[in-house]
Amino acid sequence: MKNIPYLSPEKISAFISEALAEDVGPGDYSTLGSVPAEAKGRARLIIKEPGVIAGLELASMIFKQYDADLKVQLLEKDGAKVSEGTIGLVVSGRARSILTTERLVLNCLQRMSGIATRTAQLTALISHTKARLMDTRKTTPNFRMMEKWAVLLGGGLNHRFALYDMVMLKDNHVDFAGGIRKAILSSRAFLKSKGLDLKIEIETRTLEEVEEVLAVGGVDIIMLDNMDEVTMRKAVALVNGRYPLEASGGITEENLRAVAECGVDYISVGALTHQVKSLDISLKAF
Repeated sequence: MKNIPYLSPEKISAFISEALAEDVGPGDYSTLGSVPAEAKGRARLIIKEPGVIAGLELASMIFKQYDADLKVQLLEKDGAKVSEGTIGLVVSGRARSILTTERLVLNCLQRMSGIATRTAQLTALISHTKARLMDTRKTTPNFRMMEKWAVLLGGGLNHRFALYDMVMLKDNHVDFAGGIRKAILSSRAFLKSKGLDLKIEIETRTLEEVEEVLAVGGVDIIMLDNMDEVTMRKAVALVNGRYPLEASGGITEENLRAVAECGVDYISVGALTHQVKSLDISLKAF
């Protein structure tokens, strides 16, 4: 969590508060009605399939924010490879508190671990190249912090967090602006007028558009959108290291390696966060 701009104790605390309010509402009546207030208990987090665990630190924060007296022992570290049967943590204290926070903890851990696991799997496929895997803004509303955190834990990179921390001129921006040149120059003028120091990335769809960007300049990254491998290799040769290149669009597990071998610097994959299978994890009393 250290040195990750979009993560702060305040933001995480606010997320936990909102998530608990959504799930608990006026009260966890199943627990309040069946479990004595004085009852104490222990539960352990059981990973039920192999993968990369992510969200343990967040789980500890959830438990302790709800009940500061709960004791949490982390037995694994976020980002660690785990096998079936691994115990991720043990929580002890008021039984009511453990039961009430159980589902929020599991929802976060299961999804974050699924994302971290998938990111690690795809990253391994391109480890022989210079290309780095990146996420996108195709995230779950109000859960983006955690999903992007999970990508990092899986060995990937975060693209921009939101609309405010980078200028990305996609095809619709270019078309509405009246072309590549106008889009770039207008964006640079806007940033200067507002005193904003932000990177500019522009999407290109053809070699002709790549050539136009090179002629105009004034950007930091060039995106190669939905290009086939032959065209992408030509674009890499054309740019010749003058700008970092990001491949995007139509990236699958089947073509990922070939795309990386074209010589691009980054490959963005929306499926890291919007088409992922959660890892099977449970919390059991013992």
